[in-house]
Amino acid sequence: MITHTDYLTIQTKERYEILDITGEIERFCAEAKLTDGIILVSAMHITASIFVNDHEAGLWRDIATWLEGLAPSKPDYEHHRTGEDNADAHLKRMILGHQVVVPVTNGKLDFGPWERVHYGEFDGCRPKRILLKAMGT
Repeated sequence: MITHTDYLTIQTKERYEILDITGEIERFCAEAKLTDGIILVSAMHITASIFVNDHEAGLWRDIATWLEGLAPSKPDYEHHRTGEDNADAHLKRMILGHQVVVPVTNGKLDFGPWERVHYGEFDGCRPKRILLKAMGT
């Protein structure tokens, strides 16, 4: 049984940003020498998401628009009474989720034809970590 752990540090240029991190997950899979198993990919910050979807700019804009409709950036959240200004980021993270499990078969990420791993940032411009944990053989 192989177990291997690493961390990615991401710092976005924008407050809201989506990044394709599939290449980093592939690198990690090779580094872990994982042939058959799973990789847990988990955002370690409460205003960031990890999700699987298509790498397509129009879809990314659609996701951002959809999230803004569900959890708009506005000043009247209860959370803002604490001095914070990022309640919408917490809500957006809850909608997309904070982690995914990626299957690995024959040493490769076992995805459908358009699936990619994405990092969604909703309160960015500072360093944030992502946990990568490989388990299998």
